[in-house]
Amino acid sequence: MSERTIELRIQRQDTPESEPYWEEFSLPYQPNSNVLACLQDIQKNPINKEGKKVKPVVWQSNCHEEVCGACTMLINHRVRQGCSAIIDKLHQPIILQPMSKFPVQRDLVVDRQRAFESLKKVKAWVPMDGFHDLGPGEKILPDHQQTAYALSQCMSCFSCLEVCPQFNKDNNFIGAAAISQARLFNMHPTGKLIKNERIDALTEEGGIHLCGNAQNCVQHCPKSIPLTESIAEMGKQATVRMFTKLFVR
Repeated sequence: MSERTIELRIQRQDTPESEPYWEEFSLPYQPNSNVLACLQDIQKNPINKEGKKVKPVVWQSNCHEEVCGACTMLINHRVRQGCSAIIDKLHQPIILQPMSKFPVQRDLVVDRQRAFESLKKVKAWVPMDGFHDLGPGEKILPDHQQTAYALSQCMSCFSCLEVCPQFNKDNNFIGAAAISQARLFNMHPTGKLIKNERIDALTEEGGIHLCGNAQNCVQHCPKSIPLTESIAEMGKQATVRMFTKLFVR
């Protein structure tokens, strides 16, 4: 009886400028392991299926518990996190590829700077100009807390951008993640002080108007964030802002 193995087929790329190629690996089976564990095994002993020693596969990871979003990749042609992709639940050979919407740096590592620039564009943070004692803040109602908590779970994995047909190299669409984060910080008692700046950013070139309502984003979000609700809400805020600027002086 042959020893059970884990079969992987990995799309590799040595430099940002080089052509991608495929490499296969066969590893001893370990129950309840995940994709990252397999990549770590290859790193310790980078021998491909042909028995040739190769360069270790390069990938990104941090938390190993689906919180940081760093290990997002395509696994069997579906965007997901390597840490939560359990081998026993995957069809073999397990096909690993880098995200397709971002420039590949090496192997499974991509440059997601465009997405982070979108977060900067909508100022996805709480502005602070000091730590003065201004007294207690406004009361936050339970419904508000529940919505804000759901939005705050975004881990910047950008799975929503990977599956979005409107987000591609031929445009500068800001994407669902940034739109939803704009909603989150416009709800914040202090963050809403620059509410209009975020809305204005969403109405500029590449803004919310480019959303085609495909709803792929909400279907593939690993945290089940209500992204389409955020897009609808920020669309309403943008409309109110537009009419305010037109008629209120």
